[in-house]
Amino acid sequence: MSAPRHYYLGIDGGQSSTTALVANETGAIVGVGRSGPCNHVTGAEARTKFFEVVSDCLRQATRAIASNPAELEFAAACLGFSGGAEDKTAYSRELVHSARMKVTNDAEIALTGALAGEPGIIVIAGTGSIAFGRNAEGRSARAGGWGYLFGDEGGAFDIVRRALRAVLQQEEGWGPKTILTPKLLLANNSPSANHLLHYLYAQPRNLIAMFGPIVTECANEGDSVAQNILIESARMLSYYVEGVYRNLFRSSERIPVAPIGGVFRSERLRNAFDDQIRTTIGCDTIDPRLSPSAGAVLEALRMDGNRSQLTGIPETKT
Repeated sequence: MSAPRHYYLGIDGGQSSTTALVANETGAIVGVGRSGPCNHVTGAEARTKFFEVVSDCLRQATRAIASNPAELEFAAACLGFSGGAEDKTAYSRELVHSARMKVTNDAEIALTGALAGEPGIIVIAGTGSIAFGRNAEGRSARAGGWGYLFGDEGGAFDIVRRALRAVLQQEEGWGPKTILTPKLLLANNSPSANHLLHYLYAQPRNLIAMFGPIVTECANEGDSVAQNILIESARMLSYYVEGVYRNLFRSSERIPVAPIGGVFRSERLRNAFDDQIRTTIGCDTIDPRLSPSAGAVLEALRMDGNRSQLTGIPETKT
């Protein structure tokens, strides 16, 4: 009788979706599961949602290797969640049976995926922002990620907030003229900056962040106010990277820096960020090599001492 196969689980649970990958002992992906968001677990209803989403992902990802995922024990599992691991660890252990398990934040699995497990730094700039890194000794450090009140500089919400401040300053009569004013008003069919302000106060931060591309549009049309906002955002994101770099690496070390998130779809901001990274720490940026879910399953393999490289990774939807 052949020896039983070992399987490894990686889960990326975020604010918009959840993805599970299962790999065998050779690193080949043998199962994929996708479902909705699972990052909030406070309250009975949210707890139920967490169990539904993660269970759905597990059923999809293990259908080829087990008729009942509850009866499957993984050699190792790594689960990374937006918002941290503290409120999700106990629930995860109820759902996943594994000889070794790590429940962590989404930044750690994004780092492992983006750099394929190698030392370096990522900076995530979506609605918010955070920089996270790990050196060759396995020591990690972070900068930012403290939410919109006390951090998240350079994220999309912060970019839109500063754009709206510029619009309000123009309306008050002392700020420079900017085409951000007509562009933002038109985007929401608002008759005035005051109307737009009161509308946005009632909206969630991720919806406000969706106005971010308008700032890039204005910058590309030559608006100096919008250009300065993007330059300052790139500077703040590189400042976070510099903080992580100083904590983990010697000044002579050249390590990869991987920018991740929708903010970097702005070519103008990305170019400014790349220039800042070369100037401040003498390093180059790279595009992410693997997805966060692939990073999670790679973490699981490494936890078991398995150095296999992943193969058969499904394309990531962007």
